[in-house]
Formats: sequence, structure tokens, C-alpha cells
Amino acid sequence: MINLRGGRSVAGKGESMTIKTIKLPEPKTDGPISVAKALYLRRSTREFRNEPLAIGEVAQLVWATQGVTALGGYRTAPSAGALYPLELYVVVGQVRDVAPGVYRYKPAEHTLVKVIEHDVRRDLGEAAWEQTWLQNAAVLLVLTARPERTTGKYGARGLRFIHMEAGHAAQNLALEAVALGLGSVAVSAFDDERVRRILALKGNEEPLYLLPVGKK
Repeated sequence: MINLRGGRSVAGKGESMTIKTIKLPEPKTDGPISVAKALYLRRSTREFRNEPLAIGEVAQLVWATQGVTALGGYRTAPSAGALYPLELYVVVGQVRDVAPGVYRYKPAEHTLVKVIEHDVRRDLGEAAWEQTWLQNAAVLLVLTARPERTTGKYGARGLRFIHMEAGHAAQNLALEAVALGLGSVAVSAFDDERVRRILALKGNEEPLYLLPVGKK
């Protein structure tokens, strides 16, 4: 069951209900295959079936990428100094019972907060040097970074740490996708400024990865 809370407007008969925050189902900490098997089966997927994901699948994917695993806010991916410069967005196109749009993942609450009201998969595909197949993925996870969180402590070398961390998180996503029987691929070939505009990123927040996921 999806727990919908906060920031919502309930319309009259025949009108739509706008949901701003989605409390995700609790993540599972075991799965149908081993890590070794997931590593063996992982392949980049660029063709997806026209089928929606379940909210439970999305919950697993975001948790594997940036979820909290222990008191103190420690996450699934290692972070230099436990400073966690990464942000995670979910571009929803086809998820059962979830309206299309862009949602920001809040790891501490394990929630999705809607930040853009419409589907931007096509826009992101065009910004990714016309990789229009991106729009066929049920969802696009987008990893961004706020560099000052890490460079404030580690200086210029912190940028290297951020890129390493993004790689850790993207691999976690790829392996979780395999465990769920889904396809994924990591895309970093895109126009940074166009992606920033599409996602309305503020300040120094920079896009690092587009991670499409869908039914193979």
C-alpha cells in the first residue's frame, strides 16, 4: 500500500488529486539472487517494454542507490567523510498509482517529494545528445551533487571523491535492477546546462548520471 501524506489537495468530483509526498514501502534487505549472481547477470539495457513499474520496485531502487541503512544516516553507498553530497531524483513516466513528474528522494524519511508536475523523460533524452530511447524507460533516476558538502572539507580533491561516490551509487542501482528482473543503464553523455534547466536545479547542484530503468 502507498502511504500518501502531506502537501496534498483533494479536489471535487471529476477533478484530480495532487499528491506532493509519497511515503515509500519499507525496503527489503534480502532478495531472490546473490550479489555474485547479480554481478554476473548485469548488462546495460537500452530497450524497454511499455509496462509500468510497481511502487515497491521504485522503493527498492531508490533505497539501493541512496537509502539509509543505520543510525546516523549511513547509506548504502560509501561517502568520503560521510558527507553525502549526492541528491537523487526520480523522473516518473510509468509507475502504477503514481502521477508522472519529477520527485526528489529524501533518504532519511524514505519518501518521494514531487518537485515538477510533468513527465520530462523526452526532454532529458533530447538533452542527452538525442538519446531519445531514454523516454521509453518507465523511470529515470538522476544523480546530482552538491559539491560544497565534500569540497568544504577536502578541497579540490573532494571532486574526485564525489565522482567515485556517484559510481558506487550507480552500481548499487544496476545490481538492484538485476535482482528485480529489470533493465538499467548508466548515461553520462548529456548537456549539463540543459539537464540543470529541465530539472530546475538550484545553486551549484550539478547533474552526474541519468539512470533509466524499466522492464526488459
